[in-house]
Amino acid sequence: MKLVIPHIHKIEGDAGFWAKIKKTGEVEELEIQTLLGLRQIEGILIGRRYFEVPIVVSRICGICPVPHILAACTSLEKALEIKISEQTVLLRKLLLAANIIYSHTLHLFFLSLPDFFDIESDLELLKKFKKETKAVLEIRKLAEEILEIVGGRAVHPITPIVGGFTKLPEKESLKKVLGKIQRAIEKAIFLVDTFKKIHYPDFERETLFASVFSGKDYSFYLENTVKIGEEKFSVGDFYSTKIEEDLKAPPVKRVKFKGKSYMLGAIARLKNNEKFLKERAREKLEEFRQENKISIEKFFKNTYFNLFSQAIEVLHFLEISKDLIEEILKAPLKEERAEIKFRPSSGLSALEAPRGTLFHYYEIDKDGRISNCNIITPTAQFLHNIEDDLKVLLPKILKLKKNEQIRKIRSLIRVYDPCISCATH
Repeated sequence: MKLVIPHIHKIEGDAGFWAKIKKTGEVEELEIQTLLGLRQIEGILIGRRYFEVPIVVSRICGICPVPHILAACTSLEKALEIKISEQTVLLRKLLLAANIIYSHTLHLFFLSLPDFFDIESDLELLKKFKKETKAVLEIRKLAEEILEIVGGRAVHPITPIVGGFTKLPEKESLKKVLGKIQRAIEKAIFLVDTFKKIHYPDFERETLFASVFSGKDYSFYLENTVKIGEEKFSVGDFYSTKIEEDLKAPPVKRVKFKGKSYMLGAIARLKNNEKFLKERAREKLEEFRQENKISIEKFFKNTYFNLFSQAIEVLHFLEISKDLIEEILKAPLKEERAEIKFRPSSGLSALEAPRGTLFHYYEIDKDGRISNCNIITPTAQFLHNIEDDLKVLLPKILKLKKNEQIRKIRSLIRVYDPCISCATH
């Protein structure tokens, strides 16, 4: 039999699903089909001057432009041997933390939560979860404020550049945000409690988890190591020799690690860095496991818990944002301009976007123009993992009515929070 879903709605970008299943229940063929065309952002960059890159790559996605801007800046800084200040690092971390909160709250509440209550209409969702809606919107509004203050605007920020920022935030504005964070943290705890009560499907499959890693903190920016499973690699080694890109099936580069699929995003970051979660986030995660009698091992075998992991990260990154703002406010903010000298060179960086590890690679010529580039997005890396999960799910739902099968397939896909817009860049 064939099972076709022409359109998976409530994800970023357009995708469909196709599977061929034998009478025995064995999945013969299965594919997530990307329905957006190749956008050629990398091609657009060839020949452009280095300083144009961050603003161009921000257009890859309207939900997660910040990781693309920062990945571009950091990789170009490596190529140009520019050392950035601690002030720039703190402001960039704050910007990235706010973007993760902004993205997670959208996905958690408006895209994935309805699946667990058979809700199709947003109006029905808002009616059923009035208090929760207010809490989510308040958290998102705070994240937007941080993005506007530090990045110049909430969508496609314009202040981050190679070497620093074009304009620094006003301290008074940061102080006002700081005064609102504690209330947002309480709202995030309420949000975590909401997702703690959800009945998550009983799903189990071994998988590999990958993220940037330091072994010192909850890593998400400026790390030189990638941890996948129990192995650790330098970013360069992982990017250049350990992962394979399938370029034969455009518009997406489908990526595997040593021939195996792997998982990224919130649940992967928890797997690699859980002990470095902020206290309240760590307590809530442990509370969830104890109340539901879920072992740590079982937690990381169930992809649906990526959703709860995102809720935990919203709480964690709000607390991180509070720490970062307090640190930024300790010293005067100084205007900085990097001295740039051109030479043929290359740079690679990796950081954590909301959906997982993002790689940007650039080669620059003697005039500071881009001669080559490669961007590997999280969704391109975990598409194979979605398909492997679906191969486990499908045999279990074949006896259900077709509309129920479709609902469950869409639900599992949406738990990943795929960004087809990024994947088809």
